[in-house]
Amino acid sequence: MAPAVSAVSSHPVKGVALMALAMLLIPVVDGIAKHLSADYSPLFLSWARYMVASVIVLPAAVTLRGRHFLPRERRTSHLARTVCLVAAMTLYFLSIARIPLATVVSAYFVGPIIAVALSVVILKERLTRRKTVSLVLGFAGAIIILRPGTGIEPGILLALGAGLFFALYLVATRHASAASDPIETLAFQCVVGTILLTPQALLSWSTPTWEDLTFFLGLGALSAASHALAIAAFRFADVSSLSPLVYLELIGAVVIGYFVFNEVLYETTIVGAALIVFAGFLLLNGQARESRRPGKLEGPSRNG
Repeated sequence: MAPAVSAVSSHPVKGVALMALAMLLIPVVDGIAKHLSADYSPLFLSWARYMVASVIVLPAAVTLRGRHFLPRERRTSHLARTVCLVAAMTLYFLSIARIPLATVVSAYFVGPIIAVALSVVILKERLTRRKTVSLVLGFAGAIIILRPGTGIEPGILLALGAGLFFALYLVATRHASAASDPIETLAFQCVVGTILLTPQALLSWSTPTWEDLTFFLGLGALSAASHALAIAAFRFADVSSLSPLVYLELIGAVVIGYFVFNEVLYETTIVGAALIVFAGFLLLNGQARESRRPGKLEGPSRNG
């Protein structure tokens, strides 16, 4: 989730470059997780990702915030958000072990669209014509990716489940506050996420080999780097300029899936992904005016 900022400096090109790099790092993390899933449980990998990120993030958070490096207010809301994010990531890792990366990302991107529907129901937000069209297109894209009648792939259901929990995370974040300190929030998510995932890690434990340690370090380090780059990006450019760049993640997933894992997408997946991306662009375009107001928080990202 993109951080809230009180002011944006006039360096949009720098902001776009930082955000683009952040979004292109995420498929690299996914590729590492997919590679490791051949020998390690995705449940163990999701814990390792949080653990390594914690080792990197916590010293930085303590340096920047001192002993108050964790949020002191609305901790119940932060806990709810973290639970949803942890569930989303775990389901996501389970899905990339089973199906192509680009298919997972395509299904996962239904999350922000689902968040619109949940916001209307839970937060009583207004259902505009643009939101309605976006919901219809997103739903149609998800159905096309599922390819009903051909035997539904469990991995796709896991990816859609990840998208659903990410939608709940977005709604919980919007309900809590747009003014959360990004450093404190990241530290909280890393610490609590590691604690929440420890039981499943113990049940699926596999001691990493020396050869794989570099990959495990990259899993957490690149995730933390992506989040840090996204935070920096929103200090140089506004939300409406940066939010569409989240779809670079899909392009990165296609490239890595094809060249590293020899994955070829179904035509139906490509059509479904196109509908979901178009639905997302409709939402982002509709939120552009609102997001220009200082302190507004938008722009989905699954760094955390």
